[in-house]
Amino acid sequence: MSASRAPAGGASAGGARAAGASGSGAGPPAGGPRAPDKRRLILDAAVRVFARQGFHACRVSDIADEAGVAYGLVYHYFASKDEVLDTLFIERWEVMLQLIRDVDSEPLPVREKLGAIAAFIIDSYSHDPDLMKVIIVEVTRAANSFGDTHIGTIREAYELIGAIVEKAQADGYFKPEIEARFAAMAFYGVIEQLLTGWIFDLLPQGEEELQRAKWVVIETVCGGLETNAVSDGTTAGNRLLR
Repeated sequence: MSASRAPAGGASAGGARAAGASGSGAGPPAGGPRAPDKRRLILDAAVRVFARQGFHACRVSDIADEAGVAYGLVYHYFASKDEVLDTLFIERWEVMLQLIRDVDSEPLPVREKLGAIAAFIIDSYSHDPDLMKVIIVEVTRAANSFGDTHIGTIREAYELIGAIVEKAQADGYFKPEIEARFAAMAFYGVIEQLLTGWIFDLLPQGEEELQRAKWVVIETVCGGLETNAVSDGTTAGNRLLR
């Protein structure tokens, strides 16, 4: 199911709306080439610069040079380097939040729901590792103003995942004695640690390792949350699949 969804590093409806809003409103000449989206060009260049140099070490002029645009054009779209990073984070995080909402609205077993979310995040890294590096290193794990500014948005992901866990507890699939909030933090924390290991080349990250990681996350988290009856059935099923 997750394969049909674009990874967070790909184009999104929200990103398309934002990009469209930055234009002059006039379409390209009939039969002529479409003018490049300078706002998107600047954002994509910023991802590469932030990932390569680090947010605090780079300047707006570095982004402009990477994008091949005039220095002043960056300020036409963004008030500051901080706003560029804010935009990158909000655009991509909202894609993930919507994915979680969409998955939770479908009549799927909890393992499949959490599996789809884990696969989406891992596939997003595979699709655009620089973007995921920027989001994790410069925002979600950053002990600075960016982490503080977006704490509510970051927390929303935990709350949505926690709601999935609570439903599974109410249905008897997950142990009720483990707090849903803690389970959500553990779920995302496992994924974030994997991404961090790949970002800093601490873990192998070939295609086989990326695909196996999706299974490891679900076995680690769901295996600890499932009631004995559900766990016994899952273990028997896994033996049959081997």
